[in-house]
Amino acid sequence: MGKGEELTTTKYLIHAQITANGIVEKPDVVGAVFGQTEGLLSNDLDLRELQRTGRIGRIQVNIHSNSGRAKGEIVIPSSLDRVETAILAASLETINRVGPCEAEIRTTKVEDVRAVKREQVVNRAKEIYKNMVESVGSTSMRMIEEVREAMRIHEISEYGEDRLPAGPSINTSDAIIVVEGRSDVLNLLKYGIKNTVAVEGVSVPHSIGELSKKRTTTAFVDGDRGGELILKELLQIGKVDYITRAPRGKEVEDLKKEEVLVALRDKVPTAQFLATTNILNDSNNNHKKENNRNNKKNHKYNRNEKQQPQVKEEVEIEDDEVSLMKDMLKEFEGTGCGAILDEALNMTKEVEVENIYDEIRNIEETADTVIFDGVISQRLVDVASEKGIKKLVAFKSMNIVKKPLDVKLITID
Repeated sequence: MGKGEELTTTKYLIHAQITANGIVEKPDVVGAVFGQTEGLLSNDLDLRELQRTGRIGRIQVNIHSNSGRAKGEIVIPSSLDRVETAILAASLETINRVGPCEAEIRTTKVEDVRAVKREQVVNRAKEIYKNMVESVGSTSMRMIEEVREAMRIHEISEYGEDRLPAGPSINTSDAIIVVEGRSDVLNLLKYGIKNTVAVEGVSVPHSIGELSKKRTTTAFVDGDRGGELILKELLQIGKVDYITRAPRGKEVEDLKKEEVLVALRDKVPTAQFLATTNILNDSNNNHKKENNRNNKKNHKYNRNEKQQPQVKEEVEIEDDEVSLMKDMLKEFEGTGCGAILDEALNMTKEVEVENIYDEIRNIEETADTVIFDGVISQRLVDVASEKGIKKLVAFKSMNIVKKPLDVKLITID
C-alpha cells in the first residue's frame, strides 16, 4: 500500500510511548507489536490481517537509546471505527518485552485525523470567504457608486443662457445655494440638496446676479482664496442673504455629508459676515456692503413674500439632517446605548439608556443632541429643555403632552 493511500483512508492516529530496559531498534519494536498481540484479539482485529487489508497503515517507530535504555514513540494509522481503534490502542499496552529487553508501552492519545482536517477546512473556508467578501464588497461598492454617480449626472440640470450646472430644483425653489462649480453641485446632490447653481468661474454670470435678487440666496464657497474672489464678485453683482464657507483649505466638492450640514447650518447673514471680515476693502465695496445691510432691513420689514421662502430652504436642509440623524440612530439599534453630541455632531459621551435621564440632567458642557436606543418620554423632553438640548433622537416617542418649542423630536416614524 502506498503512503498516499494510507493518508487518504486514515481516520485515527494511535500515539503510544515505549520504554525499554536495554538497547532496541525499530524492527524489534515492530516485531513485538505484531508478535505479542497475535491471537490476543479476534481475527477481525489481528494486526497482520488489518494491515494486509489496508485497515491499518504502516507502523511508524521513532526510538533512541541513552545510557543503556531506549525510549521512543509508536504511531499507528487506523481506518477502523472509533471502538475498534480504541481496542487496538489498548492492546498495545499488553506488550511487556521488545527483543531481549523488558519494555512498557502506554497509549498517550488517539488523534481524530478528520477533526484536524475539519478544522483546517473551516479555517481555510474562513479565509476564502473573507477574500470573497472583501472582493465582492469592494466591487459592489464601486458599482453602487457608479450607479449613484450616473444618477446624479442624470439629475443635474442647467440654468440660464449660460447653461450653468444646477440642481433639479433650481427653477422651482424659492431659496437657492450658489456654489463654485459643477463638482460642487454634484456633491450636494449626493446629499439630497437640489436647489444649487454653480457660477463656473471667478467671473459670476449676470444671470446668477439677477436670480439672487429674486430668491433667498446662500453663497456656499470654498475655504480658499478662490472662494473669497467668487464671493467678492457675487456680492458686487447680486444680492446674497447668507454666506457660509467650507472649512479652511477645503473645497465644497470634497466635503462629507456631516461637513455640508454643519456649514449650511452655520451660515450667517451677509451683513454679519461682512462686519467681521475685510473681504470688501475698497470704497465701492463698502458702499455695496451698506446697501446689503439696507436691503436686508427692507427685505425683512417690507417684503414678507421673500421672508417665507427662507423657511423652505431650512426645511430642505433639515430634512437631510433628519435623514442623517436616523442613520446614526440605526447604529445604536439593539445596543441599549446612546450618545450625547455637540453642535458639530461629534460624540462627547456614550451613555446607557437605563441611565439616560440622569445623564441628561447631569450634563455640564454645552450639548446639542441626545440620540439613544429607546423611547422619548415627557420626562426626558422636560429635562432636555432645561439643559438646552436642541434635539432628542430615538426610535419612538410616547405620551408627549407638552412639547417645548426649543426641543426637536426625531424618531424613525
